[in-house]
Amino acid sequence: MTKIDIKVENVVANARIADNLDLNYIESRLEDAVFTKRKFPGLVYRTRGPKSAFLIFRSGKVVCTGSKTEEGVRVVMDKLSSDLRSIGIEVVEHPEFKVQNIVASANIGRELNLGAIVVGLELEGMEYEPEVFPGLVYRIAEPKSAILVFSSGRLVITGGKTLEDCEKSVDVLLNKLKYLELI
Repeated sequence: MTKIDIKVENVVANARIADNLDLNYIESRLEDAVFTKRKFPGLVYRTRGPKSAFLIFRSGKVVCTGSKTEEGVRVVMDKLSSDLRSIGIEVVEHPEFKVQNIVASANIGRELNLGAIVVGLELEGMEYEPEVFPGLVYRIAEPKSAILVFSSGRLVITGGKTLEDCEKSVDVLLNKLKYLELI
């Protein structure tokens, strides 16, 4: 079988940029900041160039989403820091961040019989309720991840912390499907 191309769709990372933050002040000064305290304890801040979104909490912790690479996370984290410093808030200039989750996609390039996969894998690490969701959720212990498997052959890989984790997860799935002669 040929190597399957895995495309990173989103990198989710978190960081601490300060000891505490005044979210009401940030919302009043940054155009794309929204803080709805009654609905959610964090402020949502979206950047357009490059496109990303942040959840910013009073504790000084932030969650970043929307980048497709770790380098992209670095760029938008630095932009967030610069934006906050421009309105007089003391924050870390180049925040250290940790990748929490990578969401990636792939295509096996052939149709899959999800019913046969369920029978073959004997529900090991799997959720499949076609009346509720059209894909099969296959959970992998090592590396810890989950793959959404669709009958079209498309895959969505989540939970990995690196691209290599995503690649290993797909290899685990494909090796099981080959062993069961389902691909």
